[in-house]
Amino acid sequence: MEMSPIEQLFTLFNETAISLQEELGYSYLEALAETGENLFHGSILQEELSELAVKRLSKQYSEIHLERFSPEEIRRAFQLVILKGMKENVQPNHQMTPDTVGMLVAYLAGKFIKEPSFRLLDPAVGTGNLLMTVLNHISKEISAVGVDIDDILLKLAYVNANLQGHPVQFFNQDSLEPLFIDPVDGVVADLPVGYYPNDIRAAEYQLKAESGHSYSHHLFIEQSVLHTKPGGYLFFVIPNSLFESDQAGKLHEFIKDHVFVQGLLQLPISMFKNTQAAKSIFIVQKKGEGITAPKQALLANLPNLSKRQEMDKILSEIETWFKENKD
Repeated sequence: MEMSPIEQLFTLFNETAISLQEELGYSYLEALAETGENLFHGSILQEELSELAVKRLSKQYSEIHLERFSPEEIRRAFQLVILKGMKENVQPNHQMTPDTVGMLVAYLAGKFIKEPSFRLLDPAVGTGNLLMTVLNHISKEISAVGVDIDDILLKLAYVNANLQGHPVQFFNQDSLEPLFIDPVDGVVADLPVGYYPNDIRAAEYQLKAESGHSYSHHLFIEQSVLHTKPGGYLFFVIPNSLFESDQAGKLHEFIKDHVFVQGLLQLPISMFKNTQAAKSIFIVQKKGEGITAPKQALLANLPNLSKRQEMDKILSEIETWFKENKD
């Protein structure tokens, strides 16, 4: 039976990563980043490999021609091997954004951001899956910036972008420290939920907690708004409990002062392990001269995304909202 393009790529990524893992004593994810680098550069970059390993890897790489695969096939195969690696060594805050959510964010970003070319920021880029999904599904000229504190995840994101041919600048740093980047036209982020341990840095934010640790997801919202141009759009994947926490009062104030709420789309509960883990897509626009609030915000509870008819109905309601509020 012939393998699909995604299966072919998955097999190559997986087998070569395992070879490098065994030869170099790396973790699977580190080895995966190394094999991605080799593929991108068209040569084997690890000098400490045995002659036999080099021969075997060269043969495997020569059997795959990346230019024959679409960026989306590369992204999906790479995502599957990353998921395999994460199962072996998982940290709870490193959950990958599901594809369906990425595609919805891409659809919304494509509808809201009208410019033919623009810059995007993902301040919690992780392995780059959300950002790459967005870049693959919007047929405009987009350059992007990704920031993450985890060096292995960031290297995977960088390899991911290179293999798919996307122009992305990456910064390996704490995203809540000062970012030395020009303001962007839009932000996409699956917000990391939890407490931010650096109280000294948190004290510089409006959304700092009065006592104890501040919520990192609140600070990410403020940091993102700060680095967006007036009129720019921000698309956050947020926990449904965002506005119910003990620090929600401040967040309401901040949102009222700095942005116009454009929409809130609740993702189907069936996508998540339990109702506590459920999320929504929250869309805001940064205030600025000549920027006005929509007549009404776009509010929807999304059905199970595999139910075509229900989904089509919601999408046509969204289209109608755009005609009445945006076009």
